[in-house]
Amino acid sequence: MFALGYEKTGLGRRIALMLVRTLGKRTLGLGYAIALSDLVLAPFMPSATARSGGTIYPVVKNIPPLYGSSPTENPRKIGAYLCWTAFATACVTSSMFVTSLAPNLLAVELVKKIAHVDITWTGWMMGFLPAGIIVFLVTPLLTYVIYPPEIKQGDEVAKWAASELGGMGRISRREVTMAVLAVFALLAWILGTRWMTATTVAALVISLMVLTKVVDWSDIIANKQAWSVWVWFATLVNMADGLNRVGFLSWFANRSAAMIAGLPMMPMIITLVVLFWVIHYGFASATAHTTAVLPVFLAMIVTVSGIPLKPVALVLVYSLGIQGVISPYAHGAAPIWYSAGYISTKDFWRLGAITGAVYLLVLLLIGFPFLLRFMR
Repeated sequence: MFALGYEKTGLGRRIALMLVRTLGKRTLGLGYAIALSDLVLAPFMPSATARSGGTIYPVVKNIPPLYGSSPTENPRKIGAYLCWTAFATACVTSSMFVTSLAPNLLAVELVKKIAHVDITWTGWMMGFLPAGIIVFLVTPLLTYVIYPPEIKQGDEVAKWAASELGGMGRISRREVTMAVLAVFALLAWILGTRWMTATTVAALVISLMVLTKVVDWSDIIANKQAWSVWVWFATLVNMADGLNRVGFLSWFANRSAAMIAGLPMMPMIITLVVLFWVIHYGFASATAHTTAVLPVFLAMIVTVSGIPLKPVALVLVYSLGIQGVISPYAHGAAPIWYSAGYISTKDFWRLGAITGAVYLLVLLLIGFPFLLRFMR
């Protein structure tokens, strides 16, 4: 519903265009403008597909033709770099906030029911922050090095963005209202957890969006994807809880844990995280991976004596977003950027393997030690 508000008011597009206008004179700066656009929207848009594919992609796709770059002619000139930067960044921001990827919300409930670990909105953000800042800042530069554009600078993009902003006119009342409600939601998620749950805040803001005419009630009713996700997640959480109650997860976890019981603690944890990561190659949906695999791994770590339960659980759930970078189907936005045609199939898989390896290493070498020290 938040994503619907950004789309209906045009606020998401305006934010992206403003950043592109400011940073778009150099290709690397343009990469960071795209990344920052996604970051600004991420806390308020729990659908990475809507955020990256529905808001960022329509802006980015207009940039390469300004330089004579298209899927069939000169894709590496600038289009391929921009597309990969936008896609990879969307995977990073999907792990930054509990409300930046729909399966994150499901993962929090599964962790609570199976591992009996509570993860707050603020706790999620702070836990991922050390690793998240690094991979976010590195992504445009890493892509610039391993998949460099032929054009390094130019004024066309900044001029185009300024023209598009001029065409949008002055910021509207509905955009201002949406911005105020988004900031209120963010502050409530960060500071108000003692008085209101994240779900209550979301419900309150959506109600205010209707009352202030940011969206109409007919828009709410017609948002089939949102209602589908709501019913689906409610069912999946209860099914996972049911498997836990009847003892299936414990049985499977005990059998699996016995196979790695001989390993020292740290190698065992690393093995579990890497295995959880590699398994995602077999899934075309982060939600499906969360539903099918996360409960089993959570049940497994619960059975291991002496394991730092909360840090390990957090590493697993943090990987749900960033592992979306590994293939053309691993993330909701992946097919959109892949089908744009600027990046060949071979390059998409190669870039996914390299970028994914960097993300995983940072999570294990920077993120996990931080969690061990401060998030037990």
